[in-house]
Amino acid sequence: MAAMFIDVEVDESIHADAEMAKKLEQVCPVDIYAERDGRVAILDENLDECVLCELCINAAPTGSVRVRKLYDGTALGD
Repeated sequence: MAAMFIDVEVDESIHADAEMAKKLEQVCPVDIYAERDGRVAILDENLDECVLCELCINAAPTGSVRVRKLYDGTALGD
């Protein structure tokens, strides 16, 4: 099932960064991120649980994580 409210985009520059994957997994309070085989995995089933806290955006290099609000077309992390 696709998310209705939120989408998350992770830049290729960090997608294969195992340390960043672990960091995102640790900071996200609603388990959107996971480290899988040394890569950043996005758990689609948890996307709509996002509370827009920006912890993932602040933990990652500038511009490498974007949280898109599907309901109004805006994004955090641009």
